[in-house]
Order: sequence, then structure tokens, then C-alpha cells
Amino acid sequence: MPTTEKIIESALDRIGAGYVFPEKVAAIEAAIRSRLTAGAYEGLDGPALCAAVTAHLQEVCPDKHLRLLWTDEPQSLEPVDEDGGQAAFLALLRAENQGIRRVERLEGNIGLIEITRIASAMEGASAIGAAMQLVAHSAALVLDLRGCFGGAPEGAALWCSYFFPDDQIHLNDIYDRTSDTTRQYWTTAHLPAPRYTDRPVHILTSAVTFSGGEDVSYTLQAQGRAVVVGETTRGGAHPTARYAVAEHVLVTVPVARSINTVTGGNWEGTGVVPDIAVPAEQALETALKALRSGL
Repeated sequence: MPTTEKIIESALDRIGAGYVFPEKVAAIEAAIRSRLTAGAYEGLDGPALCAAVTAHLQEVCPDKHLRLLWTDEPQSLEPVDEDGGQAAFLALLRAENQGIRRVERLEGNIGLIEITRIASAMEGASAIGAAMQLVAHSAALVLDLRGCFGGAPEGAALWCSYFFPDDQIHLNDIYDRTSDTTRQYWTTAHLPAPRYTDRPVHILTSAVTFSGGEDVSYTLQAQGRAVVVGETTRGGAHPTARYAVAEHVLVTVPVARSINTVTGGNWEGTGVVPDIAVPAEQALETALKALRSGL
């Protein structure tokens, strides 16, 4: 493995080149280099080094996507293979059924979809459509995002599209630092399953719901299209690229930021605050009770 100094310098180079808030880079570099010089990272193995650097990064810049990660799977350091982690992410989604863990019909004709990852719109469209087809005739719907750890922004927009009547809803924008451009995300015109527009939707959240899972929760809540039940989410709103800085070490760099069209902000650092706050393990029971009483 490269020296600790080389790993940290490579990570700082990536942060400096791509972090969506360039005005914070100088403070980040100064904080990490001062600890490096002081010997704070001496003698740490790979996982411990990643944990220590991550803690120090977030101490100076509390951005939950700004991290050093240890991976047991060796990573290629060849520039030709760099894609911000997209290939690995798509492979993970294929192995996890495009993030759809289960679809059920519960008592009272209430549909339930449990989502662990937000798939990309292109590869995940068929699976998402299949799940929505199975709940198309339910009287109400629960989206269980308590174990959803993130995913693709365009996939979040696709999930949200099912709950609006057409393609005229401007959901959010994402500003990308690298290209200095802002991309708009609207509801999708054509979907592979029926829209779910005239019935109640409850979303379940937990303290570990993150990133893409938060995107769906925050967007539907802000649009008044869903009731969020459970715990305040983890609070990571910045689309992120991953870069290998050693064979087993990745740096995750937030390269963009979300801007909701209703609130003008996002959930970074604050999380999505539920409409009905209950412990995560009670969220499904609470949501079902509320939905059944209203049907």
C-alpha cells in the first residue's frame, strides 16, 4: 500500500479538484495536513486511517459524503478505469435487484415496496415499473426507505414521477461544479407502469436513510405528495464521485449539490424531518394505522 502521506495527498488533490464548495478546500487541506505533520495518522492500518481522516474531514467540513473509505475489494488505479465509481455502482444494483427488496400487498389493500438503493433510471426502469405495476390497484402505498443507503438522482426523479399526473412537475436541480452547469430534474413523460396519482402515499424513514433515499423522501414531502413517517434521516444531499487513491482506499468527493424547487434548499446536514416522528421500528405499524383509518 502507498505511504499514508501519499494516500492523503492524493485524496486532497481529488477534493481540491472536484469538491462542490471550492471555497472550503483551503480549510480542509490545512486541517488534514496539520494532523499529518503532527503524526496523528502514524501507525494506523487502512480501515483505521480511513476512519480517522473521515472524522477530521467532517470536523472541519460537516459534509457526510466527504469521506475516505476502506474497501476489501482491490480497486484499479488506472486512469482509463476512472468513472467516478459508476461501473461498480451499476454492478451492485444488478446484484441487488435494482434496489427493490420486496413488494407486498398488505391487509386493507395497501401496497408496500421496500427499497434499499435508488437505481439508475436507464437500467432500473423495468424493475421499478414492475414493482409499481404490482401495486397499481392498491388503495394506498407505503414506500419503505428505512434501509435505503443512496443511489442515482435520475432514479430518484423516476420513482417520484409515478406520483404525479404528467411531466410538468419540476422536482429539483443539481449544480455540478466540474462542468459549472445546473441540470433540471422533471417528472418523466413516459413510464412503464401506471402512475399512482390519486391515492395516499406514506414513506418510512430511519436515521440511516441516506442520499438517494432522502432525495425521494424530501422531494415527495416538499411537493405535498407523501407523508414521511419514522426518524430524521442521515442528511447527505450532495451527489458524489468515488476515486481510488490506493488499491483499497477510496475518497468520496461531493461534486454537486441539490436544490429543491419548493424549498430552495436541501437536506444536507439536517436530514429529512418526518411528518410523524416515531422510532424506525414502529414506522410501518404507525403508517398502516394512519392509512387504514383514512380509507
